[in-house]
Amino acid sequence: MTRIGIVGTGSLGRVHARILTEMPEATVVGFVDPRDEAAAEVTSTLNIRRFDSVAALKSEIDAAVVATPTTSHLAVAGELLEAGVDVMVEKPIAATVADAQKLIDIARQHDRVLQVGHVERYNPAITAIADHLGEVRYIEAERLGVFVPRSLDVDVLLDLMIHDINLVLSLLRQEVWDIRAVGVPVLTDKVDITNVRLELANGAVANLTASRVSQDRVRKVRFFGSDSYISVDTKEQEVKGYKLIERSIRPLEITVEKKEPLRAELEAFLGCVRDRSRPIVAGEDGLAAVDLAIRVAAAIDESMRKFKR
Repeated sequence: MTRIGIVGTGSLGRVHARILTEMPEATVVGFVDPRDEAAAEVTSTLNIRRFDSVAALKSEIDAAVVATPTTSHLAVAGELLEAGVDVMVEKPIAATVADAQKLIDIARQHDRVLQVGHVERYNPAITAIADHLGEVRYIEAERLGVFVPRSLDVDVLLDLMIHDINLVLSLLRQEVWDIRAVGVPVLTDKVDITNVRLELANGAVANLTASRVSQDRVRKVRFFGSDSYISVDTKEQEVKGYKLIERSIRPLEITVEKKEPLRAELEAFLGCVRDRSRPIVAGEDGLAAVDLAIRVAAAIDESMRKFKR
């Protein structure tokens, strides 16, 4: 079994901790969290040992989940990787491209697994349609969420839209040639709602919308190809697909084996740790998502300057 630890037990970190305690292939050695109240809840509800620091935890584990604020990912994940620990770091991998590259370099130098928590790429609905996409010409994605007082150290791009940015890059594997974007702050001093249009090297277009101040929680992605259409609701893990065959439109038979996406992600991580294989979302994929998100942020800034004129 893999000896694993958790660093950061906020709302998402606690879910990681709960799932890991239910997985027979993992032994949860302990966790680190500087907040006494949060730590006491984890200890009492999950019966997991609290460690005072990453330094104290790292010598006891083979792998770790890092679910701390984005700005601390380099320091925390970097320390673990240097100690010979395989790491799954929550998305985004880092706040900057430079920090993301440093993590990749550390992982490579120490021959460690570095997986990034873009959980939608592990969602059973997404994995079910990946081999059915064919030549995608247009993508439309809606990712809407209600406001919660977490992840406010980053804007909605790095908080929510980065999931769909990763899906576009990983499923289509095309360079982004043009970016058009608008966004506005609503409840924070950072962009809370944004709409982005990406033009890819092969001529495909992705239209992405993200909001963290909506009344409803929506997670939908639609793929339009030259001869097919696939609609995915990742929240409900439901798929509908149609294909043009000999001038008739026929439904695609796509089976989704529903599973908690975070569990699928953690199972994949533990598999990579055991097999020493490359994750579906490796450090390089996380870096690419951050790089594109920063380019989108620059396009939003430019649109806001034009509006103020």
